[in-house]
Formats: sequence, structure tokens, C-alpha cells
Amino acid sequence: MPLNYTKLMQTKFEPITAQYFKRDTMLYALGLGIGGSNPIDAGELKYVYERDLVALPTFAVTLAADPMLFSDPDFGINYTMLLHGEQSLQLHKPLPVEGTVISQTQIDEIYDKGAAKGAVMYVTRRIFDQNCGDLLVTLGSVAFLRADGGFGGKSDGAPKLRAVPERPADVSVPIYSALNQALIYRLAGDYNPLHVDPEVARRAGFDRPILHGLCAYGMVGRTLIKLLCGDDPSRTRRLNVRFSSPVYPGESLHIAIWKVAAGEAAFRLIATERNVVVQDFGLFEYQD
Repeated sequence: MPLNYTKLMQTKFEPITAQYFKRDTMLYALGLGIGGSNPIDAGELKYVYERDLVALPTFAVTLAADPMLFSDPDFGINYTMLLHGEQSLQLHKPLPVEGTVISQTQIDEIYDKGAAKGAVMYVTRRIFDQNCGDLLVTLGSVAFLRADGGFGGKSDGAPKLRAVPERPADVSVPIYSALNQALIYRLAGDYNPLHVDPEVARRAGFDRPILHGLCAYGMVGRTLIKLLCGDDPSRTRRLNVRFSSPVYPGESLHIAIWKVAAGEAAFRLIATERNVVVQDFGLFEYQD
């Protein structure tokens, strides 16, 4: 059946409530590779040790999430062809290291690019602290619905991303991933077999399992916080990116960073040996 635009736009998704603990905060950080190169460094330990523990802002992408939210057959989405294309995060208050949160999801718009090009769905998810009601984080995601175009919707009006500057980057920093990183990161709640099962990966067109896009997103966020925020996550304001190509566990990466204004940087993540841009149109805003 074709994509049911009216049903998708009119659906009021029930809030999701989830409790999490310090163990979850630490496990998320371990899934990003924190502590892998120097487990006794104080800057690493604060994310993985319960004494003076700090939560990374990108941990929010795992909280009260429902990865199958749009799999209802009545929506008409070909779920096997859905691709997570972009991710944004706006931090309103630092994440508690443990607590109970309420997640509220809404579809903002779906753009029809035509039967041959698919559709693009924009989704906002807000995370609130249940105890005090404060808005902690606003998350935005863009799903490329590669098999769902041609439903008769509008094609124009989608937000435009800003490209990174055309000059050489101000700084380039290596980022290393471990061969078993996807095996650890998936314990944060994303159990898609694409990231662990070689047979599933081959059926999807990859020669081996790929790393979660949101894992690489968290790795980038941690690197930017360390470089531009004095390793103080509370100074984060916004982290936006487009996932342009998959990352493989164990491969060498590097992030190219452009400082474009006070408290604002553009970035791009590159798979070093393949010389492939794997994240593009990156925007990081922070308290300068």
C-alpha cells in the first residue's frame, strides 16, 4: 500500500516513559569507545565511573526511544527501505546521570520527492524530566523513505542544510573505533541486526556489519565537547549532522572542524583510509 500521509500526520503518538540508571549512562559512554585508549585518564573516567559521573548530551538519543514507531502497516511505510538520514540535538538542560524521562514524538512534515526518489520525513522528539517537568533535550531526525515517494505530497519547502566552508579546515583530529564497538553500543538499545549479523549485512549490500550511525554521532559529539568546550558537556547547545555514508567498526576516522563564529563550528567526519565523507553538513553550537 502507498504511504498514508493523512494517517501519519494525524497520529498522536503516546508519550513513552523510561527510567534509566547510572549503569546505562556509563554503558553508553563505553559504547562510544570512551576509556578504550586510556582508562585511567580523569577526562575519560568521568563518563564511565559512578564517582562524579557526567552524562553526555548525545546519550539522549537512546532514552525512551521506540525504533519501531513507524512500522505500523497502516502507515504504508516500506520499513526495510527506511534510512536514518539526519540527526539534530538541542540541549536545554544537562542530562541527569540517572532518572525518569518522558519522550513525546511528532511528525513535522513529509516531503514527496517522486516515485523514483522516495520521500523525506521530518520528526521531532522532546525529552522531559518526569520529576520536575523540565524540557531537557529536543531531538530532530530525518528519515529517507526510499520506497515511498509518489504519494501526492508536496515536494518543496524542506529545510536546507548549510555546507561546510570551502576553505581548509582549522583543525583535523583523529577518531578511532574498535572492532567490537557495535557489539557494545547496541546494548544501549539499538538491536538492529545490521550492526552485528554478517548475513543480514550482506543482504543489505554491505560486506560486513556497519557501525550504528548514532554511535559515530556520539563519538563526534564527545570529540567536539573535548576540543571546543573544555570537556564540559553542559556547554553544548546544538549538534546537527547528515549521515552520508556508513562507518565500519575498527576503521580510522578523522573529524575536520571549521570555526565559523563565536560558539559555532562546522564539521565533517571522514573515513581516513577510504577517504569517504561519512558525516556531512555538521553544525556544533556551544557556549563559548
